[in-house]
Amino acid sequence: MLRVHFSGPDLARVRIAARPDVLWETVLSFHRLRDRQGGTTLNEWRTETRSRLNGETRYLAPLIPSKGYFPDFLTPPEGLLGIDDALAALKATPTPRLHRDLTRLTEGRPPQPWLRDLAQGDTRPLHRLAGVLRHYHDAAIAPYWPHLQARIEADRATRGRALLDGGADRLLGSLPPMMRWRPPVLEADYPVDRDLRLDGRGLLLVPSFFCRRTPVTLFDPELTPVLVYPVEHQAPRPTAPAAPGRSLGKLVGRTRSAILRGIGGGCTTSELARRAEVSLASASQHATVLREAGLLVTLRQGNAVLHTLTPLGAALIRGGAPADRVSAATPGTAP
Repeated sequence: MLRVHFSGPDLARVRIAARPDVLWETVLSFHRLRDRQGGTTLNEWRTETRSRLNGETRYLAPLIPSKGYFPDFLTPPEGLLGIDDALAALKATPTPRLHRDLTRLTEGRPPQPWLRDLAQGDTRPLHRLAGVLRHYHDAAIAPYWPHLQARIEADRATRGRALLDGGADRLLGSLPPMMRWRPPVLEADYPVDRDLRLDGRGLLLVPSFFCRRTPVTLFDPELTPVLVYPVEHQAPRPTAPAAPGRSLGKLVGRTRSAILRGIGGGCTTSELARRAEVSLASASQHATVLREAGLLVTLRQGNAVLHTLTPLGAALIRGGAPADRVSAATPGTAP
């Protein structure tokens, strides 16, 4: 079990990551590629991803074991800024940090030669690692980024509403069931027994698509506290949009336009009905059509549901292409 200990200042410094973290998704997806967590939901993603890989798994496997510790330096804070900034930060990792993380990784077993060279500050394997991570990201993450982003944005809207309605206490109490808020301690299912003391630094909550079953945190207690946790799951779909089908063909007329625009940063069905000036039943029906067309995501929170736009839905309102495509733009303990 993981126990995260909060003080008063820590509660005031709880925050939710502003966007998905590209390197946390990349590293955690590598776990999902090799295991069966998520059941058949990820089977199609695994098949498609493996067909695009070209030896990346052999290089990454010694660095990212299927279970247990993987190095903190693989997930720098710049992962929230996109793949280019994230890999630039990774390549700038100081040698003492590399040595410390890799010594911990290879404890009790002889390291591969390139890992030994990396731990000693050789920049060549570090730059090669950055290239391999980029290739793996391009195969496993980039084609599905809008779908991942939509699920994570939906979760952020749910947590944000909890924060607005009841402060940090409500936010921490709204987290998925593998985490339990028992003030002043947040308990979480975890592979090992561990206490994380925030000591006034607060906590960054990072919703993640490829995090499954248990949350993940950094190993080094001196680093900025981060807790990566799973969002509600659906099978990822590639970025390329399919030809408009029957659902998209229904998206005409003023009412659905008002419904789509009324969602804003997230709202319940009742709020949507008021904003679009339609009945509750009509708002629910139109939201269903928009959801089937891939333009919004609906999450249940208690007795209510919360609707948020997908990148495609936001792009339709703007009249242009999705703005946040990682492929075009621009560490922890494994569960």
